[in-house]
Amino acid sequence: MPDSMDHPFDRYAGFTNLSKLKEFSEKPLRKCLRVNTLKMPVNDFKNYAKEKGWELEDVPWCSEGFFIDRPDRSEPLGKDFLHMLGCTYIQEASSMLPVALLDPQPGERILDMAAAPGSKSTQIADRMGNTGVLVANDMQEGRLRTLVTALQRLGVINTLVTKKMGQWFGKHMTARFDRVLIDAPCTGQGTSRKDSSALKYCSIHSIGKNAKLQRELLESAIHACKIGGRIVYSTCTLTPEENEETVISVLRKFEGLVEVVDPRELGKWGNWELGKAIEDSEVVQQSYFPSSQVPKLSFLRIWPHTYDTEGFFCAVLTKTGPTRPIEKHEVVKMKEEWLPKARVSEITEFLKERFGTPVITEEEILLKNSDRLWLTNKDVLKFPLPVRHYAVGLPFGKILERAPIKLDQDLVTLRGSSSDTNIVDLTDDDWNELLLGQDIDCDAELLGHVLLRYKGFCVGRGRARDGRLKNHLPRWMIQLKSG
Repeated sequence: MPDSMDHPFDRYAGFTNLSKLKEFSEKPLRKCLRVNTLKMPVNDFKNYAKEKGWELEDVPWCSEGFFIDRPDRSEPLGKDFLHMLGCTYIQEASSMLPVALLDPQPGERILDMAAAPGSKSTQIADRMGNTGVLVANDMQEGRLRTLVTALQRLGVINTLVTKKMGQWFGKHMTARFDRVLIDAPCTGQGTSRKDSSALKYCSIHSIGKNAKLQRELLESAIHACKIGGRIVYSTCTLTPEENEETVISVLRKFEGLVEVVDPRELGKWGNWELGKAIEDSEVVQQSYFPSSQVPKLSFLRIWPHTYDTEGFFCAVLTKTGPTRPIEKHEVVKMKEEWLPKARVSEITEFLKERFGTPVITEEEILLKNSDRLWLTNKDVLKFPLPVRHYAVGLPFGKILERAPIKLDQDLVTLRGSSSDTNIVDLTDDDWNELLLGQDIDCDAELLGHVLLRYKGFCVGRGRARDGRLKNHLPRWMIQLKSG
């Protein structure tokens, strides 16, 4: 690569249509979101979009993903009703591809090694149906808070969130996971359509520094994966050093122990021109690695102008043999305690009587820390960690003196819609008043904690007394709508 360039993309002139690359990289991204089927079926979302007058276009590689064209753009998608409830997640289309390639299955043990801000972790949990175990990791405090907020808003219960460097997993959790995703930190050239400053940080030094880190993370992901398991490596940058070159160097190191999976063999791609993305990567490979040294390998390279998305890169690998010895590590005890079955039964019976639904399924458990409860599943409890987790499961509720439990907001938006007693059906005026932070009138016979339902969705909680409903919507929801 030359020491200096007039434009960072000039070096790609031999790989793709340079004028198109520059043109699309300066165009705004199409609006795109993913339906969270933990809270809403895709067909119900389509009906909602039709009522709103939205035009939808399928994301080819993600059945839950849609490009959206809205005639009325006065309200940002982030303030839309479904987004507030965690039924949808705003996510760029190419960002949905790594999880589609990972193909998570219910009941598996999966690692998302660099999980924040949470788009791919929430997509993985959705594909798993909230079963099995998802370890969602990051190492920066601010990013971890964003990750946890996303997981909770979308109703994810099967997670153990950890705060470790990605390299740690290769040694301390060797061969523990059925599938591992490493969406690696990178120079981010592919994100220039939403962040015009992205290209300012693409120096030769930064590219080399990222490539070194990426090799370490990919090696760790391979170690952490079980034999026969799948590893997906992805970036949102365009540089060959961080993409094809990184994967090929790691394949050379683990020759005979790791194989490349041709994405065309994975199926489920419909009419998407998968071959085009593979051919684009092969062009780059052939320029960097003569065919006598490296055969054509089936990676996916997405230029921004190919599918009118962000730029992205993905490689799918299978681990075929042991890459390092498995060491024994001491298990760190959870800071939460498993709530005894008798206490869970008491809470379940209270919820059945109060709201007409037990909220908890047979495969789920409650964990307790002080007066707070968390909902997760039995697989998470049985998955030992050699480190103290940062967060676990979904906030369930707070133990009270006069009642067994006061349910949390994210829990009621996940499970409350099936309730049939002590639930208030809101009018448009009621909902608008609540979003302004106001209390509203209610049935004078209602007393105590009630659930609020609007347009068929449980939207939150309230407290009824003497015909008035105390507004318990979370402050962030009120500020978001009124801001």
